[in-house]
Amino acid sequence: MNRKHLAVISLALVAVIALASCVPFWPGAPAAGPQQQQGGMMGGQGGMMGGQGGMMGGQGGMMGGQGGMMGGQGGMMGGQGGMMGGQGGMMGGQGNYNPQARPITIDQAASAVRRYLNGYDSGLTLAEVMEFANNFYAEVEEEGTGIHAMELLIDKYTGQVYPEMGPNMMWNTRYGMMTQMMGGRYTDGAPTAMQVTPEQARALAQQFLDDSMPGITVADADAFYGYYTLHTSRGGQVEGMLSVNGYTGAVWYHDWHGPFIDMQEFNDEGQ
Repeated sequence: MNRKHLAVISLALVAVIALASCVPFWPGAPAAGPQQQQGGMMGGQGGMMGGQGGMMGGQGGMMGGQGGMMGGQGGMMGGQGGMMGGQGGMMGGQGNYNPQARPITIDQAASAVRRYLNGYDSGLTLAEVMEFANNFYAEVEEEGTGIHAMELLIDKYTGQVYPEMGPNMMWNTRYGMMTQMMGGRYTDGAPTAMQVTPEQARALAQQFLDDSMPGITVADADAFYGYYTLHTSRGGQVEGMLSVNGYTGAVWYHDWHGPFIDMQEFNDEGQ
């Protein structure tokens, strides 16, 4: 491996860690693990990579949280105004557009996703597209298995498609960025192998919402490789979504979408 490849991998690793540190994360697993205990290596209060004051996450943390070196609001590599993510980010989020520009439609976003999927092996299909104030969100399924494969974001003005940050990158054991960087796809991350059941994932998600966002409820859990994603609603109307780790039960709320606007299921009728 030459120096150029090493540099690219190193930059990608830093970007992933920075993105992971910029979102609400709740370690709530049914069984103790390295990502959920207080003072644990990757989570909890004072943990090495998460929690309040943690080395790589939390408020004031070295690499995340509010004012953190590499994440949070004003952070170097993430959050609002960040170099590599968030609003105005170099690699995603909201940029500076012509004030007269008009956003693309949900059908145009779906077409952009289909073009993006042409770069993958066959067998991936568009399941649904959701429109939010900040971006479009798409779920992709495997045709042969019906398992959810990946989550994508689509820029509302340029139509650029890119992998969603958060669980899609960090927890996806088959299509995630970490998996691809380590030399391909794992074969042991099927939803049937996850310790957390869909029912447990929904209960953990609802517990998180009751504690932090009273009045919001969750729908059924969509199984991905290594985690679940669940839509959230308030008063019967879609509000957003969150994800639950299929092994630790940790909850990760998707706070980068903005207010919900519309959604459409495809499955995939447009191919």
